[in-house]
Amino acid sequence: MTSMDDNHINESSPPEEEAFSLEEILAEYGGGPEPLAKAEEEAPPAPEEPEPPAEAEEETPPAPEEPEPPAEAEEEAPPAPEEPEPPAEAEEAPPVPEEPELPIEAELAPILEEMELLAREEAAAMPPSDPIPPKEPIPPPPPPPGKPVGEPRPRSISLEDVVGSTVDAVMEEAREPILPPRRGLFSRKPPEETEKIPPPPPPEPEPDPEPIGPEPTLWEAAHDARQLYIRRKHTVLPPLVTALPPTLFLLLERYQIKVPYWSGNPEFQCVFLLACLGLTALLCRHVFLKGFGMLRRRRCVAELLVSLSVLASGLDCALRLLGGGAGEVMPYAPVSCLGLIFAQWGVRRESKGNYDMLRAAAVDDDPPYLVTNTPQGACKQRGSVPGFFTTAARSDAATLWQTALLPVFLVAAVAFALLGSVGQERGGDFLLNLSAILPAAATFSLPLCWALPWSKLSEHLQKTGCAVAGWSGAQKISAQRRMIVTDTDLFPPGTVQLNGRKLFAETQERAVSLAASMARAAGSGLERLFNSMVRSEGGRYEKVDDFSFYEEGGWSGVIKGESVLMGGAAFMRKMNVRLPADVNLKTGVFLAVDKELAAAFAVKYSPAENVDFALKMMQRSRIQPILASRDPNITPSLIKRKFSRGVHMEYPGLIERVALSEAEKDRDLPRALLFREGLLPYAEAVAGSLRLCKAVRRASALSLLGSWAGTLLTFYLTSLGAYELMNPLALEVFLLLWTLPVLLLSDWIGRC
Repeated sequence: MTSMDDNHINESSPPEEEAFSLEEILAEYGGGPEPLAKAEEEAPPAPEEPEPPAEAEEETPPAPEEPEPPAEAEEEAPPAPEEPEPPAEAEEAPPVPEEPELPIEAELAPILEEMELLAREEAAAMPPSDPIPPKEPIPPPPPPPGKPVGEPRPRSISLEDVVGSTVDAVMEEAREPILPPRRGLFSRKPPEETEKIPPPPPPEPEPDPEPIGPEPTLWEAAHDARQLYIRRKHTVLPPLVTALPPTLFLLLERYQIKVPYWSGNPEFQCVFLLACLGLTALLCRHVFLKGFGMLRRRRCVAELLVSLSVLASGLDCALRLLGGGAGEVMPYAPVSCLGLIFAQWGVRRESKGNYDMLRAAAVDDDPPYLVTNTPQGACKQRGSVPGFFTTAARSDAATLWQTALLPVFLVAAVAFALLGSVGQERGGDFLLNLSAILPAAATFSLPLCWALPWSKLSEHLQKTGCAVAGWSGAQKISAQRRMIVTDTDLFPPGTVQLNGRKLFAETQERAVSLAASMARAAGSGLERLFNSMVRSEGGRYEKVDDFSFYEEGGWSGVIKGESVLMGGAAFMRKMNVRLPADVNLKTGVFLAVDKELAAAFAVKYSPAENVDFALKMMQRSRIQPILASRDPNITPSLIKRKFSRGVHMEYPGLIERVALSEAEKDRDLPRALLFREGLLPYAEAVAGSLRLCKAVRRASALSLLGSWAGTLLTFYLTSLGAYELMNPLALEVFLLLWTLPVLLLSDWIGRC
């Protein structure tokens, strides 16, 4: 800038005000003390723009005139003569700068002009009474070594310098992001300084296996179950003789038939009912033993409520006789007598079911197969028996449901009896109301929800040759509705036969030995076929190294240094083994040694009727079979040709098939035991378990619903005093109607 411009600026703003505005602007915008050439080039006066290069020319001449610096300085000096070139370019085309930041400066030019005007207005508006003395100019830094001492001193800071420094500050803010990057949404946690990758989280611990307590042998358990069943075997017909007469008398009176000594004689009725109730309770003592025995195990079952209803009815009859007046309302002892009969029937059938199950399980100490549960479904495999009794001894679903709900029914029965007697100012009717509500809360069907279906299934499975470990075993193997089926399940012994053979490059004994060794290494169902051939033709088993399965349906291995291949025709072509044109086998097995065809075996698969029946049973029960075969010939297409067309099987990949068919390790505790070959016992165990679980759940739900309905109904009628409507005969009919569905469900269990 020239001196004329300086004088012009000084006239418009005094020095004191210029110093004050400069400090305020510097404090607010952080402008630096050094003038910038770029800001001077953007100064408002247009004709004076070429003058900054002239000042640059006055300041820069000393640089190229230095004759004294050493060779290093001469190497740094060449860029100096190029400095005068930019002013020449600026004179030729001043409005077109070449710096990359100029587009941003052009956008900020209007803002800078407004800032300059505001600064001048603030300086003019300041009162002159409080002038701020100007600061002394900041002395320049000492010249660097090698520069001449006569270099001109920096001039004072002007408004253009302030604007230029502000431009630089704004441009630097434009280059930086507006907001710092967030580490996370609404996160204020400072970043952690880590010098290494944190270690991976520890693996989750595997679930502990189910505990197996000290359990007797299956033979001892079967012996104890037999003794208990014998004691309870003939305990239904004798109490039936003592429990039915009161009901028959009420039925005769219903049809206007008078019974001698009974009709119209309340005292005799009380005596007779008390005697029948006592004899029935004595004969059905197992009901009391089970009810209070389960109570010691913290289980509340229907037998306990039946026992309490018998006690309430007996006390009601006894107090009527001791009080001198029997009353006109018939006691509810006949209902309690029938409740004892149904409870005793349930206890007997449960004992029979346990005995049939343990008798079937104790046939052999080492059963051929057992059924366990896997994440993929039920699995048939070889294994050990320990754990079967532990699984069978666990509580069933009906017991668990009753334990959860019957205490509520018991408390409600006592409360409703109090409300219907004391609440209605009829305190003497408490036992009468309680003897009516308790049998309704413990319906006749509650003791039969588990006993009848379980005895039906155990009897049926015992004839089939298998045994299920109670409710827990049935629920485990049927929960997923899936069964893992192997080639030996579909084609048991006797159904796979050799239909012919042809030798090419090996002797008969050598070919049979190699084929038998490969079949044994694969764990296929063909092992039994070739095993019989080895025995009849004098072959022997060889050690197989580097054994592998192939998705195309074949195996490979190394026997005595020779590469052996065995599988179907598609596998041989895949492995570049040439097959003769005259050999075309749909279910054939080829043997190749060192890529040369050695033998061809024609295998015949004959379907068994029981296997076809088992597949249809699984289809009706909506159980999905999973084909985990190791035989290259057994595929879903073969199953469709040999068995019913409606059977659909899931056919997983090779790796999954091999893993599912592996039977060397037990997956879980034994849930069922199988003593016969084939698919039918296996399907009977799984399908029967599924039907058992359905029947028990539905029967328990209906019985508990009937119990709650009976409790509310008896409470309503007894609170109104409508004992004629809720007489013992009507209550018995109500409870029998709720028992009918349970009987039908238990009969459905025994059907295939």
